[in-house]
Amino acid sequence: MINFWLIRHLWLFLAVAEERNFSRAAKRLGMSQPPLTEQIQALESSLRVQLFIRSRRGAQLTAAGAAILPAVKKFAEQLERLELAVLEAVAGQAGMLTIGAITPAMIDLLPPLIDRFKRDHPLITVSVKEIDSVDAVPALEAGDIDMAFARLEGNLGKHISSLPLAEDRLAVALPTHHAFAHEEAIDLSALSDQAFVMASRDVSPVYFDYLVGKCQASGFSPRVIHQVRSVASQVAFVSCGQGVALIPQTMNKLAPANVVIRPLSPEVKVVTTAMVWHSERANPLVQAMVSQVQEG
Repeated sequence: MINFWLIRHLWLFLAVAEERNFSRAAKRLGMSQPPLTEQIQALESSLRVQLFIRSRRGAQLTAAGAAILPAVKKFAEQLERLELAVLEAVAGQAGMLTIGAITPAMIDLLPPLIDRFKRDHPLITVSVKEIDSVDAVPALEAGDIDMAFARLEGNLGKHISSLPLAEDRLAVALPTHHAFAHEEAIDLSALSDQAFVMASRDVSPVYFDYLVGKCQASGFSPRVIHQVRSVASQVAFVSCGQGVALIPQTMNKLAPANVVIRPLSPEVKVVTTAMVWHSERANPLVQAMVSQVQEG
């Protein structure tokens, strides 16, 4: 039996946890503060644990509250997906495809694919959520998303299939005063003594390891002094004199006046976006998207 009482109270807990203030949470929920406080206290009594420490500064999570917050957030996301699916079903929609995508794919690659898919499947709802590349495979395995568009390549697991969609030539971002700034192209081995600003391994481990492997194949291990979460951040750190960065060449549009982008020679290609899905889960919508992409 569904415990609707618990569902409502977990929803209230999440609002207070995110706002860190009972008054703001009550306003967000469209209710007065005293009933909210009472219901949180009822939840704490039911769970037999204190979830918040109340003070003049607001409401801070206890260790127990912080421990259950990730699970409650995931539960809330699943409830929202369920609610949307029910509403679409009532409205006569035929299904929903949930896509996880990295930000660059959401900007350039994904919009035309979704437009074409929805033209061919007008009764399908496409839901997009932002993810990091490192989250793609775990989210697919957990069933949180149906497919991913991320910076991934190679062997991703026994039941994970991938199709490269976009690749680019690897380049190096340099300060304009750098000794190599006036070169037309740069040999990767020439960067052996440089300090590197790299895309974080926490965000995209496959991409990070690929770049490190390329450096090692050129005779050196890169001296990484900063790991950041985006290409834009890499370029920004180079602009601040924090080192050099290996980035896709088409990202030269991000370069400010004091940064130059030079291609590597010999040429090195990198996959910037791949379509990834769980091959063991029968999902006709996923197969329809894969077929659309393969057909061009």
